[in-house]
Amino acid sequence: MAPLDPGGFAKCYELLDSETNKNYAGKIVSKALLVKPHQKEKMSMEIAIHRTLHHKHIVGFHGFFEDDSNVYVLLELCRRRSLMELHKRRRQVTEAETRYFMQQIIVGVQYMHGKKVIHRDLKLGNLFIDDNMNIKIGDFGLATKEEYDGERKRTLCGTPNYIAPEVLTKEGHSFEVDSWSLGCIMYTLLVGRPPFETSSLKDTYQRIKRNQYHIPSKISPTARSLITRFLHKNPLERPDVMKLLEDDFFTTGHLPKELPVSCLTTAPQVSSQINRKPLTEVKGHRKDENTPPVSELARKPLHGRTPPVVEKKDLKDREDVNEDIDDINKSIGEQDALCHLPEMMKQLVKVLDSKPCEKNPKQFDEAEDPAAIPVLWVSKWVDYSDKYGLGYQLNDGSVGVLFNDSTRLLLHQNGENLEYIDREWNESYPMMSSYPESLKKKVTLLTYFRNYMTEHLLKTGATMTPRDSDALARLPFMNSWFRTRSAIVLHLSNGTMQ
Repeated sequence: MAPLDPGGFAKCYELLDSETNKNYAGKIVSKALLVKPHQKEKMSMEIAIHRTLHHKHIVGFHGFFEDDSNVYVLLELCRRRSLMELHKRRRQVTEAETRYFMQQIIVGVQYMHGKKVIHRDLKLGNLFIDDNMNIKIGDFGLATKEEYDGERKRTLCGTPNYIAPEVLTKEGHSFEVDSWSLGCIMYTLLVGRPPFETSSLKDTYQRIKRNQYHIPSKISPTARSLITRFLHKNPLERPDVMKLLEDDFFTTGHLPKELPVSCLTTAPQVSSQINRKPLTEVKGHRKDENTPPVSELARKPLHGRTPPVVEKKDLKDREDVNEDIDDINKSIGEQDALCHLPEMMKQLVKVLDSKPCEKNPKQFDEAEDPAAIPVLWVSKWVDYSDKYGLGYQLNDGSVGVLFNDSTRLLLHQNGENLEYIDREWNESYPMMSSYPESLKKKVTLLTYFRNYMTEHLLKTGATMTPRDSDALARLPFMNSWFRTRSAIVLHLSNGTMQ
């Protein structure tokens, strides 16, 4: 039994059925929290509603039971956690991803509304993600059912950043509160923060009541229009959920059929599909502005000498690559490591000094959650930075090289798609079957590195099974690295550090 989420009203664990060997998410509610009548009614309502819902975009309900201490609810296990964790890692997602997620959420909401169920707490944290990157709506703790046509509920409930104005004013609310929440979700995915968020609850509620929010100019007209319709102050003016997928936002833009798991940490490679153009060079694509540049320390070769400057005549000369490869064979494993022990010692001392007091309760950290392990990491590497650079293989089988001239070349696991990033961070996407003459030497070296690692190096970590959606994945590249006599430190562009 492994914890999934510290939770508030309940605690969630990953449970294993010893007879069937199936895994479930177990929601455990202490009966000490179910003393008052309205608390018991809330728990009963949640179970009564959720157990009647069976849909591909709703968390599966597998049963419940109780003992003297707790109520136990068995639910479908969503290993990729929720859109909240994705949001924390990515902040903003692309419009294509937003279309993908929103389409699935809307289909789930359409099903609920067809069953007369109002969720009333749609938010990123209640939108779970399964192994195939499909959305599953969960947590029906605040859900209710319409008992008769036109009924207006008056309970004050919801999450502050997503709560509709008619709920705050207690004018009576119905299905339209879910439409409002859809607008808040869409805005948060695209902009990176909820539309009415402030530093105080009072100010947030005031902004909601005044319908005061701002859509950045970078948001497309179709997305802007749909968000505005969702967040209309008058609930009767909000779009009909049953007709939402006919909106221009879904019919005119690229809607991926599936997304790669790498989307949890890195934007997918969808721009070429959106523009319906062949894979061509994408000018001006840069790393996130908050990502620090590669340090001078990381740029130094292991032996401490400055890499030779790449001159124009060197690029024009037709070097004998086979001879270079022979040199690699002779010298791999014979390089002296650059010693950074003083810097490492300082960091180790800080870590040891910061050891928490054993008396303090253990804090649940996402990094301790097995489901939150990096999607991609380096499983093999070969260091030839005294002449060319660092070659490495990711756990999905893709290969990359960070060259000494600060350019990067990556080969997808299919062995055909390449990604090249020049020193100005411009990206291009050639193919192994067709690439510019200027990349010939680098492609040859990458091929050699791949063959060498396949034949001579052991793989660390688990093996990933390729999925069709991985064709959309933008591979993380080597951001920076350095090495000491006893360790190598690798930092990928998706935030993974090894």
